[in-house]
Amino acid sequence: MKLYPFLIAVVLLSSCVDKKDEQADAATGNTTVIPAPVNLNYSIVKIYPHDTSSFTQGLIWHNNTLYEGTGLNGQSRLMKVDLASGKHKQKIELAKEYFGEGITILNDKIYQLTYQEHKVFVYELASFKKIKEFEWNMEGWGLTHNGKQLIVSTGSSNIYFVNPETFAIERTLGVFDNNGYLDSINELEFINGSIYANVYLRDLIVKINPETGVVEGRIDLTDILHKTNQSFDENIYMSNGYVLNGIAYNPATNSFYITGKKWPALYEIKLN
Repeated sequence: MKLYPFLIAVVLLSSCVDKKDEQADAATGNTTVIPAPVNLNYSIVKIYPHDTSSFTQGLIWHNNTLYEGTGLNGQSRLMKVDLASGKHKQKIELAKEYFGEGITILNDKIYQLTYQEHKVFVYELASFKKIKEFEWNMEGWGLTHNGKQLIVSTGSSNIYFVNPETFAIERTLGVFDNNGYLDSINELEFINGSIYANVYLRDLIVKINPETGVVEGRIDLTDILHKTNQSFDENIYMSNGYVLNGIAYNPATNSFYITGKKWPALYEIKLN
């Protein structure tokens, strides 16, 4: 009975603190409630062949042409690809010591990351002639741009906004959803003011707000190879990491092109 007045005081004090915290949150606009990402449904428009020797790391649609960057030491390439046949129309091969990663095109230059070699290669768009190299002190995974800055992922939950002339980091953005920070952010594409990203080892593309880092939507592509009756050895694919990777966007048709590492198919899809 002697504890009763004390407990009342504690409860009242706690209520006052909670109330002040709520008022402070309301005043600053802070909130701890993050909505779950919206499920973005899709329809398959067409299925194209994809070169199964291509360990896809980057995919770009530019001036009505598909560009692809591939990985693995001794197999890394930069290519201009014929969409209808899946065959390359132009290509260069990286030296065997380099593991190619994401690519993007900005101001008539192609930028290509490397995985753990801390190099970024810059090429002339038309000729594929290498014109510059940058140092990058983290792993290179995905690459896109917002028209002014390059945007780089490193396999973590962070995305880096980078100066295209110096490759200096200008801003760091953490990616998170209602469950917390989301790591393994991989291939990137900047589309209509949002960043779309593959999540490594998952048949998932997420839509990220580039100002806040919040994952606002998700495209679930689970079992798309099975669902479209593609011929592949699932055990080999799983054990070698031949997973969904590659996002390109055609603004003229509002279509996405998506594929995976050594996949037999490249899909043209539209969001419903």
